Amino acid sequence: MNSLKPPQKSSLPILFKNLSLITTGSISLIILLGLIGVWRTGSHIMAGIDALFNAPPPTPQVEVSSLIVNQIRGISQLTTAVFVMDAVVPTSQKRKLGKLVLGQTKLLYIARGEVRAGIDLTTLNSQSVKVHDNTIQIQLPPPEILDHKVDVEHSKVYDYDRGFLGLGPDVAPQLQTLAQQSTLDKILSTACHQGILDEANQRAKLAVTQLLTTTGYSQVNVIPTPPDPESCSVTQM
Repeated sequence: MNSLKPPQKSSLPILFKNLSLITTGSISLIILLGLIGVWRTGSHIMAGIDALFNAPPPTPQVEVSSLIVNQIRGISQLTTAVFVMDAVVPTSQKRKLGKLVLGQTKLLYIARGEVRAGIDLTTLNSQSVKVHDNTIQIQLPPPEILDHKVDVEHSKVYDYDRGFLGLGPDVAPQLQTLAQQSTLDKILSTACHQGILDEANQRAKLAVTQLLTTTGYSQVNVIPTPPDPESCSVTQM
């Protein structure tokens, strides 16, 4: 007799099952690799963002000329020459009736005037200063009259006379103001004629040279600018 052989199971289901397992494992591996890639990419992005916001600050650049100009400007106006003068200034005013003079008031004012001259350092700019190696050069602004005034504490009315029978007008305040204005004109005219601006220029050069010597430069060259003829208004007396 021929013995019966049990039916053999088909290998196709097993093959499909193995393929399914392989496919599932491959998909998991691909997903895992993708996640690792995303994590690495994210790490690079975060590192880039961190470098962007936490980057070391750039090295500051200092403009030496501008720095020196700002320091010198802090002095503002540099008064380098002062002219003081005492003046006796007579003033008067008449009282008239038509062409007839009824009386005259005279006021004699003894005044002390003061004129200050120097340079305005606030007008300096970076083009005024040149620095090369260990040498510094600065072009000064022209000298000018910074102020002129009457020293009222050292000035006074010396005499006030309203004339015969006091018929002159009582105008003491007006005559005193006129005397003070005349004093200002007189002291300014005298100071200008005596070369106050030239003296201020020379002293400004010396003062700024001494100032810049302390900055550590071995050679300091200060160039003064001639005064403007219009800066000293001289009243012809």
